[in-house]
Amino acid sequence: MNDSIELRIRRQDRPKSQPYWQTFRIPHKQGHNIVSALMMIRNEPVTPDGERVEPVVWEFNCMEEVCGACSMIINGRPQQACSALVDELAQPIVLEPLGKFPVVRDLLVNRSRIFEGLKQVKAWVEIDGAWDVHQGAPRISPQVWSENHLFSRCMSCGCCMEACPQFGPDSDFLGPAVLAQVRLMNSHPTGAYDREARLHAIMGDGGLSDCGNAQNCVQVCPKEIPLTTAIGELGRQVSRQLVKDILG
Repeated sequence: MNDSIELRIRRQDRPKSQPYWQTFRIPHKQGHNIVSALMMIRNEPVTPDGERVEPVVWEFNCMEEVCGACSMIINGRPQQACSALVDELAQPIVLEPLGKFPVVRDLLVNRSRIFEGLKQVKAWVEIDGAWDVHQGAPRISPQVWSENHLFSRCMSCGCCMEACPQFGPDSDFLGPAVLAQVRLMNSHPTGAYDREARLHAIMGDGGLSDCGNAQNCVQVCPKEIPLTTAIGELGRQVSRQLVKDILG
């Protein structure tokens, strides 16, 4: 086993500045994940040749693969830094920011485009007040609840967007994460009230038809969400909505 951990990090000082690479070595410790390794570098940001540099900037929060904040490219694969164990990765470990989102600094990117997409498709359930469960509140069967739970695990981490060849700064495509939330909200008994509005939102430019069916998204999703299943179901929903719109 190596007595040290070597990380090669793609850095960028400002959103518009040129990226560059720096290498760091830290003592090996069993159980390190990428976040804890970056913490050690932050405490002592010194390169192997003894140069003291600015600490590496990245984002993290929950440390439980729930918040999606620590997304980055690790050895060429978009994933969560908190669940990426150092001992399972080939060295040198290469860290890069997600390439489909604007870089803020170093490994920190601006993922606001995901949230703008969620707003565009109304990915929420409109309800005023609470339901009285004894007075006719909408019920969800265990089977539907189980199916919906798969899609509710999305943490807007951006990994599926990074892997999608149709999503990027030069494309209007909403991306698989946003489309999957349309499927989730349309299947909710109260969310279904806005079903047509959501379908119309994905029927135009940047919507469902922009998906190239590469299926990369489902391969990299940290939560194993059946994104391609959602996209297939939406295709049928959109077809029915189109016929309904034509017939008036």
